[in-house]
Amino acid sequence: MSLNKITALAVLLATPFAAAQAQTSGEPIKIGAIVSITGPGAGLGNPERNGLLLAEKQINAKGGIGGRPVKLIVEDDASNPDTALSKANDLLFSQKVVALVGPSLTASTVAVGGVTNTNNIPQIAFTGLGPAVEKDRKCLAHVLPPQKLNAEALLEYARSIKATKVGVLHDAGYGAVVLAELKPLAEKYGVKIVSTEKFEVGATDTTTQAAKVKASQPDAIFVIATSATPFRNIKQIQVTQPIIAAIGSSSYDYVNAMGPAADNIAIPEFLVGEDPLPHQKAFVDLYKQTYNGVPKNYEAAGYDAVNALAAALGKAGADATGQKLCDAMRGPYTGVLATYDFSADDMTGIKLQSYVFSKLVGGKYTRLPFRIN
Repeated sequence: MSLNKITALAVLLATPFAAAQAQTSGEPIKIGAIVSITGPGAGLGNPERNGLLLAEKQINAKGGIGGRPVKLIVEDDASNPDTALSKANDLLFSQKVVALVGPSLTASTVAVGGVTNTNNIPQIAFTGLGPAVEKDRKCLAHVLPPQKLNAEALLEYARSIKATKVGVLHDAGYGAVVLAELKPLAEKYGVKIVSTEKFEVGATDTTTQAAKVKASQPDAIFVIATSATPFRNIKQIQVTQPIIAAIGSSSYDYVNAMGPAADNIAIPEFLVGEDPLPHQKAFVDLYKQTYNGVPKNYEAAGYDAVNALAAALGKAGADATGQKLCDAMRGPYTGVLATYDFSADDMTGIKLQSYVFSKLVGGKYTRLPFRIN
């Protein structure tokens, strides 16, 4: 190929992106993000950050919002609620962001929500609806399902494999909230919880708790945590019962940390990157091209959160802030992870039937045929 032709081809390939970039001008619209890049929640926060930045890049490549670019300011809360609150105050009052995305963990979300709610700042969290106090926060939304829905999804799968006795191994944060929803629902599904064992968030050894659950001789074991540790310990003590894990452990950051234990684990989730649903394929392809990796639920949640805020800004106006932007956020939004309705009582509008079920086999996910009717 001649030099002239090579130059012409390079210009042709660069033109669409350059043209879109040229359309953005004026003061950037600043959106704050708080995620757990370090600490026990890093297996959630790092994927979430990837999804956030991918959305920012794509929105700006398409001309921004009303011609103005989006600027994400991403902060690490180190998986600590106090740090999350400090970062939120800086983003809201010093950096003057118009909205906030995150945090990654339940305790941090509750802490930050007190500030965003009081000041009518839109917040889209990476947790499911947890404590009852969140229901009163009218500027808060979630891009992951409420913990009651996670509990129901676990029980649906247990019933599908005819597991009537279940042991639960859970952490003291996210796992405790899901367990509180599980207990009153279990009888409805014909499931008896025969043992529950708790470990601290960030624990490096849960062998004792895993052994106690095994000793209760359950038909299946629920693992509800944001950690790879309980799965490694279960493998070490040679548990043979089916393992059903909550979505909190589904990221590849945790799967890779499981090592050989990342096998024969069923998970109710929403995105199987190796076999995406038709409406998820474009996102999966874009993510693979950008990061050379396979996305899961938390990457999609980050992507959806920023795009949902962009849609609200498009509806209310690029200059919208405060209650006007909160009101614009309250409504239906079709995302990659799920179809949402942020005006719903649970602040997500996600339906139980939206879950897909996967199984970890040799460290890779396979989408299962089971769906909830």
